[in-house]
This record gives sequence, structure tokens and C-alpha cells, in this order.
Amino acid sequence: MNIRGRNKVTPEFSMSSMTDIVFLLLIFFMLASTLVTTNAIDIVLPKASGKTENKKSVSVSIKKDLSYYIDQKRVGESVLENQLITMLSEETKPTIVLRAEKSVPIDNVVKVMDIANRNKFKVILAVKPQ
Repeated sequence: MNIRGRNKVTPEFSMSSMTDIVFLLLIFFMLASTLVTTNAIDIVLPKASGKTENKKSVSVSIKKDLSYYIDQKRVGESVLENQLITMLSEETKPTIVLRAEKSVPIDNVVKVMDIANRNKFKVILAVKPQ
């Protein structure tokens, strides 16, 4: 009595469905990445290691000509503190993302940090990843 199995397993694998899934994911991520926009002024940031948290916060930018921006709106140095207080008054954990160009003197950066310290705002210093 010779009993043989009639079901033989073939070692073939069809990659066509796998490549379809990969292409669909590629198209999805390409479309999704174009929808992400940052709410900030285009400035050159210093390099450092670490990550910036991405929460609901206000961005303060200082350009090399010492002009101050809250989000993308230019504000004077004299009204900077009042603007920040009004914008962050209803936040439970008020956070400022400080974006200062490389060539900005440290005095101007410390001025914004002092405003945040007086008003109990959390400050996150934005840097370019290495």
C-alpha cells in the first residue's frame, strides 16, 4: 500500500499584492506630508540634539534684524509681553516655542525667556536637529 499525499505545497509567492499595498502607502504618506504646514517664520535655527514637543502653543520668533514675531504676526518689543499674556490667558499649560536665529544676541533671547518666567509660561527653545 503506497499512500502519497496529493496536496503538494508550491514554494511560489506572489508579490503583486504586496507591491500594491506599498504603493498605496507611499501615495498616502506623500499626500499627508504636503498637508503639514508649520506656523512659523523662515529662520535659520542653531543645531542641537533633542526633540521639540508639538503641542498647542505660541511661537515667538526673533530674526537677525531683531524683529519679533508672534506666530507670523510682527509685534514690537514693547508690546511683546502684553500680546503673549492675552494670547495665553485661557491656556491651562501656556507654552512658548522660542525660535531665534543663530546670529541673534543672547540678550534678546533672554528677554523673551524672562517674560515667560515672570508670567509662568513654559519655554521650548526650537533648534535644528543634527
